[in-house]
Amino acid sequence: MTLPRFMACLCGTVSITLNGEPQAKANCHCGTCRDFYGTPMLSATAWLAEQVEVTRGSVSTYSHPTKKLSRAFCSACGETVFGTNRLGMRVVPNGIVARASEQELPEEMQPTMHLFYRHRTIDIQDELPKYLDGWDGPAY
Repeated sequence: MTLPRFMACLCGTVSITLNGEPQAKANCHCGTCRDFYGTPMLSATAWLAEQVEVTRGSVSTYSHPTKKLSRAFCSACGETVFGTNRLGMRVVPNGIVARASEQELPEEMQPTMHLFYRHRTIDIQDELPKYLDGWDGPAY
């Protein structure tokens, strides 16, 4: 399966295009991602800002009240199409990529690690490295 370059929100009002390769592919267990994205674990890819382009519609944004994070979402259906992390990278949830790929995440977009695993709310049984904090820290 090849990576779709064109992805849309649930209602199709907003579309994004991904260019190049992601900088990271991870499952994040940090409390900030859990709270900010409303999920027990965020499975996503991180891209340089210029690699993620809104190609149809326009996004509304919400900035975290105390951290250097934001979410870009469709005003019509509310789906987050990407976030921006503290490094200024665009974080694309894997759900939007899987939907554009007939509900299957392409192999080249599969997560390669777990981040902030010490903060997990669920144990994950897989062979991926599980970093207690960021990828430059100790492993589980």
